[in-house]
Amino acid sequence: MKRNTQYILAILIFSVLFSLESSAQQDPMYTQYMYNTLSVNPGYAGSRDALSITGLLREQWVGIDGAPSTQTLTLHSPIYSDNMGLGLSVINDKVGPIHQTMLFADYSYSIQTTPNAKLAFGLKFGVNILQADLLSLSPNQGGDRAIYNIDNKLLPNVGIGLYYYSDKGYLGVSAPKLLEQMIKEYNDGEVTDNKERRHYFLIGGYVFDLSEDVKFKPSFLLKAVVGAPLSIDMSANFLFRDKLGVGVAHRLDDSFSGLLQYYITPQFRVGYAYDFTMTELRHYNSGSHELMLGYDFMFVDDTRIRSPRFF
Repeated sequence: MKRNTQYILAILIFSVLFSLESSAQQDPMYTQYMYNTLSVNPGYAGSRDALSITGLLREQWVGIDGAPSTQTLTLHSPIYSDNMGLGLSVINDKVGPIHQTMLFADYSYSIQTTPNAKLAFGLKFGVNILQADLLSLSPNQGGDRAIYNIDNKLLPNVGIGLYYYSDKGYLGVSAPKLLEQMIKEYNDGEVTDNKERRHYFLIGGYVFDLSEDVKFKPSFLLKAVVGAPLSIDMSANFLFRDKLGVGVAHRLDDSFSGLLQYYITPQFRVGYAYDFTMTELRHYNSGSHELMLGYDFMFVDDTRIRSPRFF
């Protein structure tokens, strides 16, 4: 069992770490991505017409030592007018001996396209602080140049995003980290390709009124990075009486999920998601858990709030 755990941990490390000859998806994944849009698209900043704060805790593949653990805090608000927004994203992500802390500020400027819809242009800028204690793995073969420690490596970056939204739906495309920052390079003439990879995101969703008391909220998230398979998330949520949300989700070739959300008040929401892994890793873990808390501080008259925000 110990050997199996070490083997799985090795898979995790080399699928997440910035390898020398291949690339993989390096950014954290979320099942409740529809409530965590700011972390991937700066155009979302200020879109909720309130000072909105969201915290998200994800424990992935519970039961595997060194499995991904991610904590995210985002806050954003319109400023000066309805056309500008500011935001802040703080992401703490740990996979085995690899630890990333991402601090990013967001700015958006929006244009009114119809009486109920806007197109927002977003900018994201900040830094990723990377630590990797790979020597703690005690490799059997010493002297492997691919195994090294990284101590608080600062990786500044910038990103862009477009976000179109109305009272009922949204569609966004973004590249939150445009710069492919070098992680580690050698000085003996060897050619290396060890860097952060540029990720591209496409996110969308819509709210259908099935009846006076029931809303249907389908959504999707596509994530693309060179050298890794396209990641596709799809979800279907039902909202009852604007209070209780129940849904299912599927990450293609990876997992199925169940989602719950409850609006304690129109401003305060709680969400939970459970993922059941469909890959071979299902034999070694008991699933993934994700908890979300969100609150909107309304500092303006209710007349300015066009409608309740369900995304």
